[in-house]
Amino acid sequence: MSLTVLTSTYRLRSLCRLQRIQSHMMSSHVEPEVLLEKVGRVGVITMNRPKVLNALNLTMIRQIYPQLKKWEQDSETDIIVIKGAGGKAFCAGGDIRAVTEAGKVGDSLAQDFFREEYILNNAIGTCKKPYIALIDGITMGGGVGLSVHGRFRVATEKTLFAMPETAIGLFPDVGGGYFLPRLRGKLGLFLALTGFRLKGRDVQRAGVATHFVESKKIPDLQKELVGLKSPSADDVSRVLDSFQTQSSLDSEKPFVLERHMSDIDRLFGSSSVEGIMQNIKADGSEFAKKQAETLSKMSPTSLKITHKQLQLGASLSLQEVLVMEYRLSQACMRGCDFYEGVRAVLVDRDQNPKWNPSTLEEVSEQSVDQCFSSLGEKDLAL
Repeated sequence: MSLTVLTSTYRLRSLCRLQRIQSHMMSSHVEPEVLLEKVGRVGVITMNRPKVLNALNLTMIRQIYPQLKKWEQDSETDIIVIKGAGGKAFCAGGDIRAVTEAGKVGDSLAQDFFREEYILNNAIGTCKKPYIALIDGITMGGGVGLSVHGRFRVATEKTLFAMPETAIGLFPDVGGGYFLPRLRGKLGLFLALTGFRLKGRDVQRAGVATHFVESKKIPDLQKELVGLKSPSADDVSRVLDSFQTQSSLDSEKPFVLERHMSDIDRLFGSSSVEGIMQNIKADGSEFAKKQAETLSKMSPTSLKITHKQLQLGASLSLQEVLVMEYRLSQACMRGCDFYEGVRAVLVDRDQNPKWNPSTLEEVSEQSVDQCFSSLGEKDLAL
């Protein structure tokens, strides 16, 4: 069979899969995917896809963004709360499978999804009203983008935070290049490269959440927020502080990475990923061995892009970071590791991606730099 026939067969299959996903998205609209309601003077956004852990798709982004802007301007709305339905997840990430199918066939969803998601991330980061994300449950990838740029992020003992993108040939986007390098020491770079999972109170201790409140107290917290009379950010802060004071669960446990913080700063302090790998291999501790094993599974291209993303992002504004990340998202759409990573981790689930290039040494500086280059008129405009 000729390459042309093979390519068109592959494109046709991907197109059919994309249409199936899209028609399923249309037909499953019996339950609204986002609930937008006013409770007193509080605008409440509830992501309502509990069966898929509230994964964020383009339909949801297109509902949340205009409502957020409307409430921000509305004199009858004092604060905005965002949460997830179902009790398991705030939002486990973006609807990556639909994006990969679109990317394979050149469908515009591969541009639209990232563009509109990042515009929403920026709207959250610049929102003039107090914005409170109740990250009760799994909060990864796109879910981090819906919460971390807001003024208040409330974790519970059920919170599971991670940015696991290097494992699927992507990079910690949604403004990861802004907030990760601003965590203490090299913690953000460590989380970005390894996809390490933080749980419960540790999400706050790392600086990702602003508060920790026990899950069972969240309904009372919401009631108290609704009862506030024209609150300022300070009023909201006082309510959250008081609920945090009442939440003693796990308070005696140290931060999970506390004893490794000096190791993380030392091992991840290199100006290149190869340097980090050399540091880790030379160290020989159990902790270092574990990181070497984790990093060896990640896309070498993703590791290098991510390292540079955080290096640059440390001195950029959120808007500048999102423009940079949009360029990176489209570079990943043009490459092959993203499709292979999604296949290995989410579709076939064999956990055995064949990265190309397969080693760090084969990923040239030039190829990394190209990922950061301007898209001209197709650049993200904020």
